Amino acid sequence: MKPIEIRPGIYWVGVNDQTTDLFEGLWPVRKEGVSYNSYLILDEKKVIIDLIKPIKTEEYLIGLESIIPLKEIDYIILNHLEPDHAGLLMTFSQLAPQAKFLGTAKASELISKFLKVKEENRFQIVKDGEILHLGEKSLQFFSTPFVHWPETMMTYEKSTKILFSCDAFGGFGAIHGRIFNDEIDSLEFYEQEALRYYVNIVANYSQRVISAIDKLTTLPVEIIAPSHGLIWRKSPERIVGLYKKWASYASGPVEKGITLIYGSMYGFTESLTDAVAKGIARTGIKYCLFDGARTHVSYILPSLWTMEGVIIGAPTYEVKLFPPVAAILEMARHKRIFGRKAGYFGSYGWSGGALKDFKGLADELKWKVTHTLEVQGMPDKDDLARAEEWGEQFASSLIKTCS
Repeated sequence: MKPIEIRPGIYWVGVNDQTTDLFEGLWPVRKEGVSYNSYLILDEKKVIIDLIKPIKTEEYLIGLESIIPLKEIDYIILNHLEPDHAGLLMTFSQLAPQAKFLGTAKASELISKFLKVKEENRFQIVKDGEILHLGEKSLQFFSTPFVHWPETMMTYEKSTKILFSCDAFGGFGAIHGRIFNDEIDSLEFYEQEALRYYVNIVANYSQRVISAIDKLTTLPVEIIAPSHGLIWRKSPERIVGLYKKWASYASGPVEKGITLIYGSMYGFTESLTDAVAKGIARTGIKYCLFDGARTHVSYILPSLWTMEGVIIGAPTYEVKLFPPVAAILEMARHKRIFGRKAGYFGSYGWSGGALKDFKGLADELKWKVTHTLEVQGMPDKDDLARAEEWGEQFASSLIKTCS
């Protein structure tokens, strides 16, 4: 994809990736894709802000060289050292021999060990709030630690009011041809992928996200240019507001709704799930249904993060909770999705055990378990009627507590 001018003298020079299966080796992006956004600024001094993952390197270099010879680059701004941002740093240390690498003091500690770049004389530490004059343009650097690594910073171009926000305000989803939020037809898709990205990548550091937003609140920003996903050149406050709302869910009230996750070995628990869902639907409350054995946890976490109610439907497996569902709860614990109102239902064969196991996991998650239902073996019509009523009761109790 050719470079695209964002403002005079400032270019998007990134690449799109729709061949990688798992972002960070964990989160699915094969269907949605992901962009690695890199930016070029031309002035008296020539600057690259963020590099890319070592993928499509030739395409990336050709794009840059179509605008400027690499040997003329003066500075490479390292907002973040993760390899999807700085993976080509060793390559650029050779291709741009005069370029200085700019980053935080913490980045200077990490760069030789993490990326094995030994040319310490080429690394220049920038302080929080420091300004670098390029000619007509100037860059100001803001330390934003743990959004989402300790060395992370954002870079602000003062004349065009562009905030190069690194991982903050980013999202999954390739941006073929149309890179700006005001020129695409499917903004809802990108906002959903921004939520998935937030919960998958950034959510553990939600308080740091709020601190970063508060820190930059007086900065006049007209464009937000993150390291992944859309560039927000119209109403950039939209993505800031979404990130602030999502970050607030870590410790404050969340949305009224239910995440219904089920797993089933022989269809018995699945039958109960259909009945429970029918009962929930009667109340009109929002709910999202996931087959925990067939849906990657990446797609389930956003629902768990944003909604107050959780219902787990899973059978007993070797006196424990059905393993695919248990693994989802373990990831929810890792992502610190605490304080939900929960219910459990499921079937068992000769012995129970799933309910006890679930309650132990729920205690770790600080979830309040209010409703439970167990059936031995295949549910009959009376069991299904009970399950339907049970689903309605759980949903109604949630509506009352939220009203």
